[in-house]
Amino acid sequence: MDLLEYQAKDLFQKVGIPILPSQRIDHPKDLKQLRIPYPIVLKSQVYAGGRGKAGGVRFAENTIDAVAAAQAIFYLPILGQYPEVLLAEAKYEPDQELYLAVVLDPSLRRPLLLGSREGGMALEATSRQIQQVLVDGEFSPFYARRLAINMGLSGGLIESVSAIVEKMYRLFLTYDLDLVEINPLAVNPAGEVMALDGKVAVNDAALERHPDLPVMQSVGGRRDHSAHRPSHSTLAMGPTCSGLAASAFDLPNLNPMLFPGSLGILCNGAGLTMATLDLVDRAGGQPSACLNLGGESSYRLPPDTLCDRLEKGLDWILQTQRLRSVLLNLLGGAETCNAVAGAIARYLKQQRQPVSVPLVVRLGGAHAAAAREQLAALDLSMLFVLDSLDEALTKAIALSEGAGVGR
Repeated sequence: MDLLEYQAKDLFQKVGIPILPSQRIDHPKDLKQLRIPYPIVLKSQVYAGGRGKAGGVRFAENTIDAVAAAQAIFYLPILGQYPEVLLAEAKYEPDQELYLAVVLDPSLRRPLLLGSREGGMALEATSRQIQQVLVDGEFSPFYARRLAINMGLSGGLIESVSAIVEKMYRLFLTYDLDLVEINPLAVNPAGEVMALDGKVAVNDAALERHPDLPVMQSVGGRRDHSAHRPSHSTLAMGPTCSGLAASAFDLPNLNPMLFPGSLGILCNGAGLTMATLDLVDRAGGQPSACLNLGGESSYRLPPDTLCDRLEKGLDWILQTQRLRSVLLNLLGGAETCNAVAGAIARYLKQQRQPVSVPLVVRLGGAHAAAAREQLAALDLSMLFVLDSLDEALTKAIALSEGAGVGR
């Protein structure tokens, strides 16, 4: 279960992560009682990425401009999603933007700290630029400091960033989260840090243990177009969907999503799914359908269960409209990767007609190389097995835009 930005920032504030003065906006007229000074930025509160490019983030210098901007944003769909609320926030001019995240490594079942000196729109998520520190024991400030140093930070910024990472980790444990992300963490000329945007993904199995989480409290419908608004947490039934209900494919509680693009996405884990959607968007891709196979607790999912969901997920995604390619971005240990490779091979061999949509597979995790070799040995024209996520993204997006399947 994902939180909206304003909900994530409520949690940030609880653990002392600095955020800008802000106000939730339920209706454009709320801006007439704005409690923060101008200039401000208005942000669409949707789960989809790419708000800035789509026009869902706008600046305003006065009330008249702010009301007009809010009216436009409320009726602006972003990947099929209309906002129910906006976030009004003080405008901030950063000197530097960083990227920080705490995620759950699904193969090792341990928290993983991520960081990059290139945050915001400049982030290019590759293994060469995002530093990783695995928390392989009881957490201590050493892990946070190690990440900051690995990022190439120096001076007082090491201490400032380390302190933020420690607070993110505390939040991660306290609420049983799958992901805590700050992008960007802004740094001003004085070296002070500020969380300008954030994402939080809650493990579905933990929701009942944390009734105080913002996601457990209703946002509330505010506009009469809400009946037509696709939701990130339910299957969007509309013109972009061929009427395929999740129940028809035996996908209970997997929350499939439909968008108006041409690239399908299958992942295992909430954090990985969110990250993959964002990376596709940043690379200029247009998602068509997306499914998190991990369900409520991906890192505890037995390989047999994951493989069963994978085959059913492929059945579902391959029957969605306008689909031109499918990206399978899956992580796991040796047992999981081998089982997944076997499931993909079995699925392709059992089809009465050869699959006509190219599948781009990226398997990551310990001992994934052998599983990739197993798939590559099939030598199928519609199956592309790539070593890195960068390569897989590039290939899947190119195919979704109509590129030929030539190798």
